[in-house]
Amino acid sequence: MTAAPVLASTREELAGLLAAARRSGDAVAFVPTMGALHEGHASLMRVARQATDGPVVVSIFVNPMQFAPTEDLDRYPRTLDADLEVCAAEGVDVVFAPSVEEMYPGGFSHDSVRDGVTVAPGALATILDGASRPGHFDGVLTVVAKLFGLVRPDVAVFGQKDYQQLVLVRRMVRDLCLGIEVVGAETVREPDGLALSSRNRYLDAHERQVATALGRALRAARERARYGVPAARWAAMSVLKSEPGLELDYLALTSPDLGEPPETGEGRILVAARVGTTRLIDNVPVVFDRITPQAGPGATPAGTAHAASTTSERSS
Repeated sequence: MTAAPVLASTREELAGLLAAARRSGDAVAFVPTMGALHEGHASLMRVARQATDGPVVVSIFVNPMQFAPTEDLDRYPRTLDADLEVCAAEGVDVVFAPSVEEMYPGGFSHDSVRDGVTVAPGALATILDGASRPGHFDGVLTVVAKLFGLVRPDVAVFGQKDYQQLVLVRRMVRDLCLGIEVVGAETVREPDGLALSSRNRYLDAHERQVATALGRALRAARERARYGVPAARWAAMSVLKSEPGLELDYLALTSPDLGEPPETGEGRILVAARVGTTRLIDNVPVVFDRITPQAGPGATPAGTAHAASTTSERSS
């Protein structure tokens, strides 16, 4: 039976548990989470374990700063006992599960936190999810910076499903000279293509079926990307518009760093939509090209060549 990880709830306990690794020079690998762990999180832990012979640390903290007052902070699932079982099964050494007061001394409110020092994520945090959730990435990067300061990892593992978050964390590490290797682990999916997410548990059976349209749209776009950016966008929108139970937030085709998509070469396709009361996000890497389709069976569908050429499309 796998040994249970040691649980730390204060910064002093965390420092004590990592002291031996600091003295011996062992590399520390870190996986920050908000709990409600599933196989996607477990895959991040396996990547972290492969990255070091030293301790693997997982944090479990539902960060209030990244939720707007109107969002689902109180609804977000807290499943610490089950989370500890997942961590034990993956050989995690330390679980850091602090209180809000531990992470925000004096307590948290959206007004008071602005009086302290926070991380300003820059212009990249104002697009995509940042446009839909103003201030969200201020909260994400601030708490990640706090956790980096407490854990002091050599390697940190994030999932590619939250791709904009991954890009912003990498930029923060670079711009603030934090000296941490940030690894982006591949998205884990259900057999029907739905990306694993802690929010999937909010979906009823019908909504769960509707939600598969996100993965189907991304797969369709990836298949048509060889014919160019407009063709890829047209393919994705065709799938999304055919699903009446889905409320599209955005579909975006970008470069890997979330800039303008290249005419040829590597890119990213990102989508966000609401199914019922649940907001879901997903993305995939793509390779754009400018192959001219041949006429006849298998040709690009009519209208593809005249698809909109903007990089991002939002619902009205």
